[in-house]
Amino acid sequence: MAHLLSKSKYIRGLQCDRALWLDVFNPRLARYTAEQMQRFDRGRDFEFAFKSTFPDGIDLSAELHRNVDAYPERTAQLLDGVHTPTPLRGTPPNLGGEQNSPTPPSCSPKLGELAAPCGLTEECVHEQITLFEAGFLYDDVLVLADVVHQNADGTLDIYEVKSGNALSETYKRDAALQHYVISHCREVRTFNVVYSGIDDFVVTNLTEELATQHNEIARNIEAMKEILRHGEPATPTGQHCLEPYACPYQHYCAQGVRQMSLF
Repeated sequence: MAHLLSKSKYIRGLQCDRALWLDVFNPRLARYTAEQMQRFDRGRDFEFAFKSTFPDGIDLSAELHRNVDAYPERTAQLLDGVHTPTPLRGTPPNLGGEQNSPTPPSCSPKLGELAAPCGLTEECVHEQITLFEAGFLYDDVLVLADVVHQNADGTLDIYEVKSGNALSETYKRDAALQHYVISHCREVRTFNVVYSGIDDFVVTNLTEELATQHNEIARNIEAMKEILRHGEPATPTGQHCLEPYACPYQHYCAQGVRQMSLF
């Protein structure tokens, strides 16, 4: 099933409804500066470093590449024990993590259904598996989680990796959307945001805080869907073009302002 929103589009929509509309219907207009591209590269490097601490992780992007709408179904197959492992490309030697012996599951939830709690019994034991870029779809929103570890009871530990050196509100909003989507598909035990410390990774558990934001997120998603049902919004430029991120459509909107000033 094709998705309508993603976590990047959701964050864009919180910043500007016009930028959201352009992101969905005319993304070719986006222009990124060299500094922004360098920041993206640093983020990918930091994310790769954290993923490398899970040497047995299976990277869905190595198999599915840009076919993002296939990620949720493939994720469900992997969590339910049907997989052909594709390790993270360039994974360094084992950093000390223990390998888990797979145990075929017998009571995994279907895609889109919340996992029911279960005890560690012979009838209900799940494969302990770690996935990179696991996909989840709910309410027309697709999220790809950086690191997802499934525990023996079927619950998930999620790790969202950010290269910044502080836990910003934008990071929390990103994590809150992911928690909303993923927890409607599977049972989430912990949701953690990982960012850069002085000489190591800082892992912060935000599970309880994120769980309280579901109603607000549902309202935001419906508001964004309503924006996308209509034509391009005539949102004026302003300070929101720069915060929390510099909008890649600034040149396009500014051009429209200049053109209108001629009349």
